[in-house]
Amino acid sequence: MQTDPFETLADPKRRLIIDALRHGERQVNDIVQVAGIHQSGVSRHLRILHEAGFVTVRPDGQRRLYALKPEPFQEFEAWLAGYRQLWEARLDRFGAALEKRQHSKEPKA
Repeated sequence: MQTDPFETLADPKRRLIIDALRHGERQVNDIVQVAGIHQSGVSRHLRILHEAGFVTVRPDGQRRLYALKPEPFQEFEAWLAGYRQLWEARLDRFGAALEKRQHSKEPKA
């Protein structure tokens, strides 16, 4: 089942889990402590994140270690790049207009 990555990350609890995994691999109990979500909820959200391609799972004996996959975030970055160019151009024009306005209000000597 293909899911929309924005729908996957729309859930605030999944974003908490993503934040908990930013600094490397963690097991479910570590994520429970960091994210403040019950173990069953963390497991359910990790399954959704795994199915959507955001996390990997690595067996380590009895434990399962979860980590972020960089590819989906790189895809977000590429998608946002076009919008960043749009906003940067607008901000540049806004900055130029402010500067022009500020110079026009300066008293002439």
